[in-house]
Amino acid sequence: MAKPAKIRQVQLVGKKIRELRKQRSLTQTELAGRIGIQQSDLSRMEKGEYRVSLDTLFRILGEFGMGVGEFFDGMAEETFTQRDISLVREFNSLPSDAQREVQEFIAFKREQSPAPLVEADTRQRSV
Repeated sequence: MAKPAKIRQVQLVGKKIRELRKQRSLTQTELAGRIGIQQSDLSRMEKGEYRVSLDTLFRILGEFGMGVGEFFDGMAEETFTQRDISLVREFNSLPSDAQREVQEFIAFKREQSPAPLVEADTRQRSV
């Protein structure tokens, strides 16, 4: 079963594609034809029901004339919770020795915990 954070990412990517397509006054059929996929697949991607492959995302970005950075700009704020952001800020405010201790403690807790902990950076990689 997909993790809630991953589902949220897929939905955010789909929402962004829909917004960009509509800004350019393109129908799903038109955009799908231009990038070589079925309209039904594009519809499912925009609804967050279907994960967008990197190949398809690059073709979409090519049609929109934008880079990956521009596409994902601002999306981190929507992907990460306030708690996530707060924890990162707190960690970054610690001296390097204290950061190392926190990392060692996390490693210790992972070894002790029967359930795997979610790594924060997995939310950034998946599209």
